[in-house]
Amino acid sequence: VQLQASGGGLVQPGGSLRLSCAVSGSIFSINRMGWYRQAPGKERELVATITGGGRINYADSVKGRFTISRDNAPNTAYLQMNSLKPEDTAVYFCNVVLTIRSGASGASYWGQGTLVTVSS
Repeated sequence: VQLQASGGGLVQPGGSLRLSCAVSGSIFSINRMGWYRQAPGKERELVATITGGGRINYADSVKGRFTISRDNAPNTAYLQMNSLKPEDTAVYFCNVVLTIRSGASGASYWGQGTLVTVSS
């Protein structure tokens, strides 16, 4: 299983960015996809997740500004980030929980991280 994240960069406060995470490999079903972030000197924290059934969860700090979505073919998750603030600066990591065959337990996989910098 491989995750390829893209879309990070430098943006001014109030600007927008869209992150993408493409999942490839031996996949039977995807339980959940999501985005986490880690700012310098801080622990990794949840940003947003979306389940296979479409249930969505956001961190309070991004509600109303960020939108998570996914396409099933190909297996790609997106994070639309609007009204970005300097405190959103972090490395953003894509995560997927999936099963590789029927009856198997779900396993968690991480992407390589993409840097988002919000600064004027």
